[in-house]
Amino acid sequence: MTENSTAQVQDQPVWSRLDFGDNFDWGVATAAYQIEGAHDIADKGASIWDVFTNKKGKVKQNHHGQIACDFFNRYPDDLMLMRELAIPNFRFSLSWSRLIPNGTGKISQHGIDYYNRLIDHCLELGITPWVTLYHWDLPQELEKRGGWPNRDIVSWFSEYAALCANSFGDRVNHWMVLNEPMVFTGAGYFLGVHAPGRRGFGSFIPAVHHTALCQAEGGRILKSILPHAEVGTTISCSHVEPLQQCDKDIKAAHRVDALLNRLFLEPALGLGYPLDDLKFMRRIEKYIKPDDEALLPFDFDFIGIQNYTREVVKYSFWTPFLQANLVPAKKRNVPYTLMNWEVYPEGIYHLLHKFSRYKNIRKLIITENGAAFPDELKDGQVNDQERLNYLQRYLQQVLRAKQEGANVQGYFVWSFLDNFEWAEGYDPRFGLVHVDYETQQRTIKESGLWYRDFLMCRSK
Repeated sequence: MTENSTAQVQDQPVWSRLDFGDNFDWGVATAAYQIEGAHDIADKGASIWDVFTNKKGKVKQNHHGQIACDFFNRYPDDLMLMRELAIPNFRFSLSWSRLIPNGTGKISQHGIDYYNRLIDHCLELGITPWVTLYHWDLPQELEKRGGWPNRDIVSWFSEYAALCANSFGDRVNHWMVLNEPMVFTGAGYFLGVHAPGRRGFGSFIPAVHHTALCQAEGGRILKSILPHAEVGTTISCSHVEPLQQCDKDIKAAHRVDALLNRLFLEPALGLGYPLDDLKFMRRIEKYIKPDDEALLPFDFDFIGIQNYTREVVKYSFWTPFLQANLVPAKKRNVPYTLMNWEVYPEGIYHLLHKFSRYKNIRKLIITENGAAFPDELKDGQVNDQERLNYLQRYLQQVLRAKQEGANVQGYFVWSFLDNFEWAEGYDPRFGLVHVDYETQQRTIKESGLWYRDFLMCRSK
């Protein structure tokens, strides 16, 4: 076993898919920029990630998504592979710049046709499409005009959302507005480690507010055009605990929880921003117009939980604004993945109960959960026992929470394919299916075979 192992091999679970109930949605998740490639096919416009990855040193080994998994061309074979694995639901995102090359204005018929083919082929194979409107690939032309910090993005995003609903809503019944708004605003507009690479509060604070407005407005547009569709949004979330049970660490953990887990969720629920716990965020009031309080909430049909790890927090006087530091898994001598994220299955159990306590959440769906480990292709096989253990242990905690009353009704593995992992490039592999990026050869991993058997009720 490696240093970042999940510990010893686990026994097969004594429960099966049937224990989750007949109406529980199972699937896999992907994102356009991470798998599609075809970055300049036909009249597709550049996205902020196309530009960001061309800047030397922004991504490990200067990797980029120009080809990625070549899913744009290989989707028929990949969907057949998905059917072979008995996966009934496929979550994927649409590329804004493939559909509207400049982000607003002229529509690309080539882009419309591509996603029509993809959706139609899913349905032909009995795979239900779950579509995410925005998974981080903002059209570069809109970034030139200010991007998410520019309030005009509410109208730009509304135009895009309406196009997607009108173009694909006759066949797509499950929608997610945003993917992890805290991550793309924080990493892209405050820390600068993700596209577009901006840093500081001057970009981050307005980006947060305009993103929260788009989250609700996107929901309203989808529902107005597709009243019978199921519309949700997704939140990146981690179970947060203090390093020690002392007052300063407990309060620091509370602030981190407010930033990571609550900043975008609570406005959507009509609770406003958690400014009492995040005093440094009070400068957001500068960007809130008189009618905005009524525009921030939307009654989503579901909230997507995206969980991988937990965060342990200690008080830090010298850390600006939050006065809190995350204590890395390595320093705590606990199991961790290739992303240096702690393996802590109980975290998803605690989060499901935490989110279930909100009165305005109708239901929860785990729209991402998975792990990256140092997979090795050997003799045509990938024996990824660590990932298999991870999935089993997290699913056990999902079932535990569900049996105790948490209203969780779905689970999507991240990810179907190994793919481009943003600033980490291609080194971390999350997939149930191994991808040889030189040959584009696909190999189902042991975890993928287990998931197939689990979905077909062979694992009990």
